[in-house]
Amino acid sequence: MSTIQQNLQDVRNRIAAAAQNCARAPEQVALLAVSKTKPVAAIEEAIAAGQRAFGENYVQEGVDKIRHFAESPQNGELVWHFIGPLQSNKSRLVAEHFAWCHTVDRLRIAQRLSDQRPAGMPPLNVLIQINISDEQSKSGIALAELPALAEAIAALPNLALRGLMAIPAPEADYQRQLAVFSRMNDAFLALRQRYPQADTLSMGMTDDMAAAIAAGSTLVRIGTAIFGARDYSQA
Repeated sequence: MSTIQQNLQDVRNRIAAAAQNCARAPEQVALLAVSKTKPVAAIEEAIAAGQRAFGENYVQEGVDKIRHFAESPQNGELVWHFIGPLQSNKSRLVAEHFAWCHTVDRLRIAQRLSDQRPAGMPPLNVLIQINISDEQSKSGIALAELPALAEAIAALPNLALRGLMAIPAPEADYQRQLAVFSRMNDAFLALRQRYPQADTLSMGMTDDMAAAIAAGSTLVRIGTAIFGARDYSQA
């Protein structure tokens, strides 16, 4: 068994245990393997171990990987998520290649993604990024801005509003992690009341996934625990 295969099994076991600890079914929590800065060979190992959903932070790197796997036997099963900050001049590449974008935080980007989504592709699944810890260095909107942005995005023809995403400030204490994630879940449940198609709450990473799952996350973004530490000199 390869290291990545073993790591994936360990992460899935951790997700299942965290879900069971809060009386949730493990199937309610999807695993997104964050493959940014990782070589194609590492992704191939993950695919061989059954992983099908991958998250990329850098547009061109992600597009290169999507193109690489376009000829692979598993291509029809692979789902690519863009999870990094998105600049306007890169929106077309995301609209043309990815199935998901987690980081929509302004109407201008949403409008561009909708306008640039190719006619033959299904709507781009989008999540609104919330800056839940009010960090100046982080992307995302304040919770107070969510109703207006959600209404505008829901009206765009080539986007599907699927939910919310957050990257809280690092916090070692479990109860503090849980408190922040619970605020996100409250916002998510309120969003679902208005938009029943919103079914995804993307929150939780390697160091805080247990609290995120306890608070209601439906998708955790895990990189380091699967692929090991990243080499950003190659990014």
